[in-house]
Amino acid sequence: MTQSAQYKAPVELSRRTFVGGMAALATVPAAPFAFAQGAGPFAQQPLGYAFNALEPHIDTKTMETHFLRHHGAFIGNLNNFAKQHGALASTPVQKLLAEWQQLPESIRTGAKNNLGGYANHTMFWQIMAPGGAKEPDNALKAAIDRDLGGLDKMKTDFNAAGLRVFGSGWVFVTVARDGKLAITTKPNQDSPLMDGQMALFGNDVWEHAYYLKYQNRRAEYLANWWNVANWSVIGKRFAAAQAGSLAI
Repeated sequence: MTQSAQYKAPVELSRRTFVGGMAALATVPAAPFAFAQGAGPFAQQPLGYAFNALEPHIDTKTMETHFLRHHGAFIGNLNNFAKQHGALASTPVQKLLAEWQQLPESIRTGAKNNLGGYANHTMFWQIMAPGGAKEPDNALKAAIDRDLGGLDKMKTDFNAAGLRVFGSGWVFVTVARDGKLAITTKPNQDSPLMDGQMALFGNDVWEHAYYLKYQNRRAEYLANWWNVANWSVIGKRFAAAQAGSLAI
């Protein structure tokens, strides 16, 4: 089984799809996107919406660069690591991240960073969408009310946590094994999976995620980001977490 088949909930990762370059991309702006990042077991899931679909909240150029260059680089790096270390190809990403300190020393830091980038971004593209549900479903809303003080307080606390990240990193809502929700931040491309937590959803606060549009106004980016959060998918991720099937 390839790494592209590991994640089954809520959206199955597709097999590698080859697209004939940037010129072809420009002719079909509303189609899903997938680009090959070198031969290997790691593949990028099609985005599923056009690069301009999240305007005006996330601009087209940021989406294109973020998806193709930044996320694509993680996949290319992992495929290079997998050529020399076959266990990367045969072990689920969530297990590799949970046990990253057991990776071969020669690749440990690089593999951890790129595995985190792979997992974080795979989640990130899925939990955003144009026209997605604007409110959580009843089960997720009840958990948010119970653990995070309600939707409005959760958004306020989530934004404040994201604003406090020094330098590059992520802000997440996590799900513990007992189903409890929490807000946490991670530096760089670290993943909650490294701490035995599942990522329900998260927001990328690396500057490449927002700087072209917002420059240094991270608070504005964080506030506007909720306009593209897709609660339909987030709700499916919560159900998968409760069922024990949420991977990355």
